[in-house]
Amino acid sequence: MLHSWTAYFLVGLGGALGSMARFGLSLFVDGRIQSKFPWGTFLVNVVGSFVIGALAAVADQPGRFSLSPAMRQLLMVGICGGFTTFSSFSIQTLELLRGGQSLQAAANVVGSVLLCLLAVWGGHQFGQILNR
Repeated sequence: MLHSWTAYFLVGLGGALGSMARFGLSLFVDGRIQSKFPWGTFLVNVVGSFVIGALAAVADQPGRFSLSPAMRQLLMVGICGGFTTFSSFSIQTLELLRGGQSLQAAANVVGSVLLCLLAVWGGHQFGQILNR
């Protein structure tokens, strides 16, 4: 893994590209599907999880394709991370499952969802207090 300014640049560049792609895809989907359900975000999370899974499989094993550490940081950490952090959550949970750590994987899923919902509620309450 790279630990230089190059790595930070690659992650930052990828993050910017991923964030713009997330924004564009969400706007595109939500503009076509008129619904209260957040289909754009839902699709971004599914697509990002698929892409990071495919990249991880390519990066983890030698084969026809391989990823250098720099490309792994650009594509997986940068672009996928900027596109959706749900993809990072998903690949880390899969790695726990593949490592035989199903209890930790379940704790990651349940804990992340519950604690993040509590955190967003708490942050919202805090923001309302500040905004009075």
